[in-house]
Amino acid sequence: MRLCVYSVGHFWVDFSCALLMFSHISGTGEWALCALLYNFCAFALQMPIGLLADRMGRQGLLAALGCGLVTAGWGLAPLPIAAAVTAGLGNACFHVGGGVAILRDGGDRAAPLGIFVSPGAFGIYFGTLLGRRDGFPGWAAAVGLVLFALALLLLERRGGETVPPEEPPAPDRNALPVLVCCFLVVVLRSYLGMVLSFPWKTGGWALALTCALVLGKAAGGFLGDRLGMVRAAMFSLGLAALLFCLSSSPWAGTAAVFLFNMTMPITLWAAARLLPPGFAFGTLTFALFLGFLPPWLGWPALLTGGIGYAAGALCSLVLLVLGLKRGRL
Repeated sequence: MRLCVYSVGHFWVDFSCALLMFSHISGTGEWALCALLYNFCAFALQMPIGLLADRMGRQGLLAALGCGLVTAGWGLAPLPIAAAVTAGLGNACFHVGGGVAILRDGGDRAAPLGIFVSPGAFGIYFGTLLGRRDGFPGWAAAVGLVLFALALLLLERRGGETVPPEEPPAPDRNALPVLVCCFLVVVLRSYLGMVLSFPWKTGGWALALTCALVLGKAAGGFLGDRLGMVRAAMFSLGLAALLFCLSSSPWAGTAAVFLFNMTMPITLWAAARLLPPGFAFGTLTFALFLGFLPPWLGWPALLTGGIGYAAGALCSLVLLVLGLKRGRL
């Protein structure tokens, strides 16, 4: 029940944030600054918020607070910068609260992580689409957020007071290289997600790519649990590299995106084996923010075309496999 509520809530929070940004803020003179501030608050600030979540042990309360802050962002829509910052903070609180809850519930399994993180891409896609068309009432998004906040508080109350988990074992000397490898893999995945461009990415194929992104994240956890994380990484990223070379075909390109995104729950799972769950989640979302920065700053793309995307997948493969093996994960 908790996994279901948090996963659907993840869709709604990301949908509401994207809808707010593109329906009320994107046309303002502060759009570039608001986009930077929103992404900084939503991703980079998950690291300190994650540290707080590990000490609180009240992930349901934190996630409900996140829903409330995004709702407040809608109320601040006439003030673009304030709205972007408030919505970004709310997004971060929800993601950390939900991520900690799913990490603790899932134990040694990566599949719940994949299920939780995957609906967010659908939320961003549809929120952006409807925000640009001004076709969805903001009050409906806010009402949904309030309902999810109440549902999260009810779940926490019915489950009793949350007790902080035991701290993970003190990391050995191999922990830092493992974390660096996972961190760099996430930076690469974020960067490629920003620069990926296919000439056929129009109409139905744009939705197909979003579906591949969502389903790839969900499937990666199941594959890792089934085959083991190293073999899952080798299979998904190796095949993704091959298909990126053939990505002039929409079928091959869509399959490559599906396979490339299977590593998301694997990297989260690996980081959570070495760090407290909130800090692990926040560390990797900070990596997402770093991958967002170069395209936002207008820097020339380093990886372009099918060969460039394949090189990014192969670099990710080497880093992730080395990290998992070095950490005996």
